[in-house]
Amino acid sequence: MSIVLDRRSFLAGTAGFIALHPFSANAAPNQAHLRIMETTDLHVHVFPYDYYADKPRDTIGLARTASLIQAIRDEASNSLLIDNGDFLQGNPMGDYIAYERGMKDGDTHPVIQAMNTLGFDASTLGNHEFNYGLDFLMKSLAGANFPVVNANVALEMGAGPTQDKTLIPPYVILDRMVTDGSGAEHPIRVGLIGFVPPQIMNWDRRHLEGKVQARDILETAKAYVPQMKEQGADIIVVLSHSGIGAANASDGMENASVPLAGLDGVDAILTGHSHLVFPSPDYADFAGADVDAGTLMGTPATMGGFWGSHMGLIDLLVEKDGTDWRIVSAETEARPIAERNEDRSVTPLVESDPEVLASVQAEHDETLTYVRRAVGKTDAPLHSYFALVADDPSVQIVSIAQLWYIEQMMKGTPHEGLPILSAAAPFKAGGRGGPDYFTDVPKGDVAIKNVSDLYLYPNTARAVRVTGQQVKDWLERSAGIFNQVTPGAQDVVLLNPAFPSYNFDVIDGVTYQIDLSQPSKYDLKGELLDATANRIVNLRYNGAPLDMAAEFIIATNNYRASGGGSFPGATPDTTIFEGPDTNRDVIVRYIVEKGTISPRAEGNWSFAPMEGTTVLFDTGPAAKAYLDQVDAKIEEAGDGPNGFARFRISL
Repeated sequence: MSIVLDRRSFLAGTAGFIALHPFSANAAPNQAHLRIMETTDLHVHVFPYDYYADKPRDTIGLARTASLIQAIRDEASNSLLIDNGDFLQGNPMGDYIAYERGMKDGDTHPVIQAMNTLGFDASTLGNHEFNYGLDFLMKSLAGANFPVVNANVALEMGAGPTQDKTLIPPYVILDRMVTDGSGAEHPIRVGLIGFVPPQIMNWDRRHLEGKVQARDILETAKAYVPQMKEQGADIIVVLSHSGIGAANASDGMENASVPLAGLDGVDAILTGHSHLVFPSPDYADFAGADVDAGTLMGTPATMGGFWGSHMGLIDLLVEKDGTDWRIVSAETEARPIAERNEDRSVTPLVESDPEVLASVQAEHDETLTYVRRAVGKTDAPLHSYFALVADDPSVQIVSIAQLWYIEQMMKGTPHEGLPILSAAAPFKAGGRGGPDYFTDVPKGDVAIKNVSDLYLYPNTARAVRVTGQQVKDWLERSAGIFNQVTPGAQDVVLLNPAFPSYNFDVIDGVTYQIDLSQPSKYDLKGELLDATANRIVNLRYNGAPLDMAAEFIIATNNYRASGGGSFPGATPDTTIFEGPDTNRDVIVRYIVEKGTISPRAEGNWSFAPMEGTTVLFDTGPAAKAYLDQVDAKIEEAGDGPNGFARFRISL
């Protein structure tokens, strides 16, 4: 694995002092340096701009990645620039083009326009390319000045993969000239083949069912790679819009890049889909992955982050052996566009490429207008001032949208028919963020950028399958945010300030009470503290006591389902669905479909009564305006510290 350039190196490069890569500098007369550059999971992020937050962001944007490209090209005698998919959808610009402006015949999609500006050599499809339907996809691809390939999505299936009528060409063989160490040019044929997770047939069922079919990635690759060799490909590069997962192959793998890299004839593999970086410590313990060598199953591999955060690189030293080319040596890396400092601040390593910015400036400006304009309405305010002490409308709308989405995703799966619950937590609820750090969207128009006020993080939607007992224990874990209260006590501080609000999950679909007289069952880290504790009481589903042995699906996010917060039942082992969509996107789609949302705190949870007992909590001063909307006995109790307002609850 090569060393990532530091800021000084980048600045030197922009001044024209970039040294040749050793493969280019030291190649013998019959050897050539072939550099493969990868972008992946761009998700329409051309500008370094967070449209949800409506402000610039230094860690994203193809315009920033573009500034790496010329420098990286200058370091090598020969190079290819390839995208690994998921470019059409994923931020409000993508939604604006799909839902607002549309794609007419002859139109060029802005992300395609940016890619054309940079001179991409090829791309493959990611799963998100199908989110807006096949007609939109094909009109968008028509504007590309480069081939786009995919081998495992077919309009009609034949007796085997090579007999399929694929949606787009399964592969392309690029005829290129490479310069060797003596300066002489030689022809080389580089084969590129692309794959997408077959799970698209579930994720985008409404767009794809009855129109296309998806094959297993490995089955398809085993059929096509030999054919590419027969047709004269000297080097075969796999564009795998599939993550780095298990080393052992299984039917229908979503994350198949490791066994795919091990197939005979595969010389290099570009990966993506997982929004991570390879080589990096993220994959230090993965079977078949060698982080130090930058290989999967011994094959050079890279994954260039997401949203333009990194440029993935594979450097190949190839040697002419008679009429054939063979790989002598390889190096891989992923170069970042920014670095995060110890104080969490960000230092950009490159500036935006002005030509790329100019290519989509009009669409960027239109997108800003779009995100600032209403996409729906709310007939009640959405605020989080009381989210930690009562059922809350801002958490409710997130939960409802997740439930709406997972219900669609479960159709046609083995889990269809199981009861679906939804878990959501308040992200902006004061605390260290201060007295103004609350969600506060007034009644009326809801703009796309308001969604970031409801959902701070770019989490992706997931679902877990759990038992009734795990549902109860999940809630017991959430209830750890409260201090234990002695019956009859007066003005006891209710909330433990060390417990983060994003770990206070409310589960919709069940009703329950929290008995504050009981100790917490779990400590702050989620470790079992008192097995006999029983804070969650009167837990019911459809009006009847919850069956502890029954099975449920809980809609949640990737942080929680991956074990974040250590919630019982929320683990990779119980995860049955990993959505391709962010929770923010789910909320936006829900609002767009409904037109007007009616967020109401339904009171599905409350505190168990404790006669003669009162507790205190602090929230933002603006909470006073919403006090009459809370279904709990809450009254003002003066000023709190550091600008907060104090309130009293009579239990």
